[in-house]
Amino acid sequence: MNFIYAFLFSGFVCLLGQIILDNTKLTPGHITSIFVVVGALLDVFNIYDKFVLYAGGGALVPITSFGHMLIHGAMLDANNYGIMGLCLGMFNLTSAGIMSAIVFSFFLALIFKPKD
Repeated sequence: MNFIYAFLFSGFVCLLGQIILDNTKLTPGHITSIFVVVGALLDVFNIYDKFVLYAGGGALVPITSFGHMLIHGAMLDANNYGIMGLCLGMFNLTSAGIMSAIVFSFFLALIFKPKD
């Protein structure tokens, strides 16, 4: 049953993104930013954690999870280290994703040529 819930949650996030993309003049970059902010806002009010418990990995895969992890790490380390923990905590949970994006982008930029 967990697989079905994960599929439905991720599919719903993708469906929302496609509806927004088809019916507005927003670019994919705008939609990505909106989803990161929505994930962060849902984590501030402890709603996204319920999605993670309910949908499991399906809630940790979409881009909304990145906003959730930014805020979740910041709030977790803010309790332990104060103001400095706010800055450090954001990168605690997201450092692997950020680093892999930088490394993959670098190597793909070496392989492919940009269009004019």
